[in-house]
Amino acid sequence: MTSSSATHFPSDDPNPSSAPADLIDVAVIGAGPAGLMAAEVLSGAGWRVDVYDAMPSVGRKFLMAGKGGMNLTHSEPAAPFVARYGERADAVGQWLRRFSADDVRSWAHRLGVDTFVGTSGRVFPVDMKAAPLLRAWLSRLRASGVRLHVRHRWLGWDDDMPASPGNLRFATPAGERQVQAKAVVLTLGGASWPQLGSDAAWVPSLREHGVSVAPLLPANAGFETDWTPHMRERFAGHPVKPVTMTLPDGTTRQGEFVISEHGIEGSLVYAMCAPIRDAIRANNCTQVYLDLLPDWAPERVVAEVARPRGSRSMASHLQSRLGIAGVKAALLRECLPRETFDDPAALAAGIKRLPLTLLRTRPIAEVISSAGGVSLEALDAHLMVKVLPGVFCAGEMLDWEAPTGGYLLTACLASACVAGDGVAAYLRALG
Repeated sequence: MTSSSATHFPSDDPNPSSAPADLIDVAVIGAGPAGLMAAEVLSGAGWRVDVYDAMPSVGRKFLMAGKGGMNLTHSEPAAPFVARYGERADAVGQWLRRFSADDVRSWAHRLGVDTFVGTSGRVFPVDMKAAPLLRAWLSRLRASGVRLHVRHRWLGWDDDMPASPGNLRFATPAGERQVQAKAVVLTLGGASWPQLGSDAAWVPSLREHGVSVAPLLPANAGFETDWTPHMRERFAGHPVKPVTMTLPDGTTRQGEFVISEHGIEGSLVYAMCAPIRDAIRANNCTQVYLDLLPDWAPERVVAEVARPRGSRSMASHLQSRLGIAGVKAALLRECLPRETFDDPAALAAGIKRLPLTLLRTRPIAEVISSAGGVSLEALDAHLMVKVLPGVFCAGEMLDWEAPTGGYLLTACLASACVAGDGVAAYLRALG
């Protein structure tokens, strides 16, 4: 991540060590999309908001995610959209009633960023970039009075003060700083891409204060298998498409994935990540089954494989009769016993249901996002921590997950809107 003028967004506090530890209305800790959205909601409601982030500039993961094209949200109808959140669909669906996928597009348009729907249904800014949107967003936040404080790493609460919300401690380049806030919004992210700020350093502090935090796990992750050197060296980076992946429980999805040096990754793998990950955790490994010709009926595959091939090699036969070559042919050689190629019925069955053993999930630090986090049962309907009145949580640090496709960003923004509304109501009740 560079710190060029195009992507570096400095602090509004030019001399942070000199600022007194005075009482502020709201401290938002974490300047990613959820933190900035919470600040927008609260400043719009008339509250003084200060945003703190450990990194030298804000929105770093947001900018990095946008390097390949800033996927803001998805255009599919509400019911299948909500279903993407799996076990947490009901809870996330409540957030999306406050701020939906359509609201994401309207919000971007109000920032002067036009959007379009791609062929996959994903929604992007017209210029495909994240930096112009972030620049416009920060300009609007500053105009509304929001103050940004970078290089402020949250250390938890002052031991001599109640933690609800009490005095906040920050490590800064000039030494420790204390800030007393009437309310706090924690938007500290999960554990993926820690070099951009999401390092899960907040977990011990919350657990020490009695907050239930589910283990942080890789989400939208690739998986490892023991490729032969030939497969790893010759086909790493090659896409496999079209293909259908079936899990042992019968769950099936069609799409495409990519062979990696370590195993498999890509959109189809990410969509199936949670059940694959959980099966590996339970059994130390798992198998998935690949249909290399998803548009072919099994009978047709059997018939074509069984046709006489004369003097042609099996590789030539499969390519001419079924179009199987390259990476798909390599997968067959990798995953099936050698004797299978002498048995047309067994080979046809392998083409339609090729077993691939997955051994490990890729490390959480390198994956797109993380699952786990602050238990939703530890929060009230406004995302306030039940045992810490005045402390709210939002974004990826909560215990939910989503596939790629704009679902993660949309729910992060939606949860921040819910938390922002909750903080505003809490402060009004304080009088």
